[in-house]
Amino acid sequence: METVFISKLKPFLDAVAEGMELYVPKKTGEHYVYSRYDPSAETPVEFNNIRTCTPIKEFLFPLRELAAIFPEAAEPEEVKPFAVFGLKDCDLRSIEILDKVFAEEEFRDPFYVARRENMFIILSDCSEPGESCFCNLFDGRPFAQSGFDLNVSKVKDGFIIEAGSQKGRDFIEKHSELFSDVPDGALAERDENRAETQNQLEQNNAELRFDAPIKEIVENSQDSDVFDVEAQNCIECQACTRVCPTCHCFYLYDTTQKDYFAKMKMWDSCMRVGYAAVAGGANPYKILGDRIKHRLLHKFVYFLDRYGINMCVGCGRCIDGCAGGGDIRTILRKLSEEAKGKGKKKAKIAK
Repeated sequence: METVFISKLKPFLDAVAEGMELYVPKKTGEHYVYSRYDPSAETPVEFNNIRTCTPIKEFLFPLRELAAIFPEAAEPEEVKPFAVFGLKDCDLRSIEILDKVFAEEEFRDPFYVARRENMFIILSDCSEPGESCFCNLFDGRPFAQSGFDLNVSKVKDGFIIEAGSQKGRDFIEKHSELFSDVPDGALAERDENRAETQNQLEQNNAELRFDAPIKEIVENSQDSDVFDVEAQNCIECQACTRVCPTCHCFYLYDTTQKDYFAKMKMWDSCMRVGYAAVAGGANPYKILGDRIKHRLLHKFVYFLDRYGINMCVGCGRCIDGCAGGGDIRTILRKLSEEAKGKGKKKAKIAK
């Protein structure tokens, strides 16, 4: 892949913003969120060493949008090209999962596809994975090898920019005056930084190496009491599914405007008590523990069976966002221990 070098980020970001809307990470407290890039701002853009707390799906699958109108058909609004800087490998893999749902086979969501085709993806390497990060359990890395338009790696004297697509190569060629050749030793420094971060991830999650595939562990644990035990701390805030970059459930509801009827699409959550309720009043997931079980089955079994990839990218956002202190890794570890026979006694529900 083509690599170039730049000493400061601002000229690069200014060049991106000249041709499209650009969103960049902004530090808020201990976390990063995305905000619209302002070339005139005095505060420089930070190079986020960890993924943002907000999921990339917000750009492709908005919280709320118009899906259809009557009597006229609803056509997707024109989507202008836009770029997102500071995405990580887990974000890129989450887009791959969303593509399976919204842009493949017989069902293609025109709203999603329009945004996806106009998105310019600018990744950056991770260098400070959080305690909640466990992407390495699902073949994730602190850097991406393909699937991006441009990737930015921070080194001692500047930034290495790598093109991963024709769009990325075209951008570098168009703005060639901004870039120089990669200095001697910079690529070796980048590779060393990547190896150190990967090693840190491995150390952080050393105790989460299971004797069996996670799919097998979850699929064979449907009678376990672990789900009900974990449900005791859940306050049903639904944050785990809201901040998850791959959760894609939505519901449709009708509304009226001045001269037409509209059908709106809005995020939904399988953790909501009424999620699975039907018109007759029955609800197969009325019990919270069953909803937690269903969530894990969807992540690690159902989606894998249908599409061949796990629906979890190990980003850890659900762990950070859980108001009840829940940790999906704890559930997997307990289920694994039961599967190995260490937990032959069923988990006891605290009183």
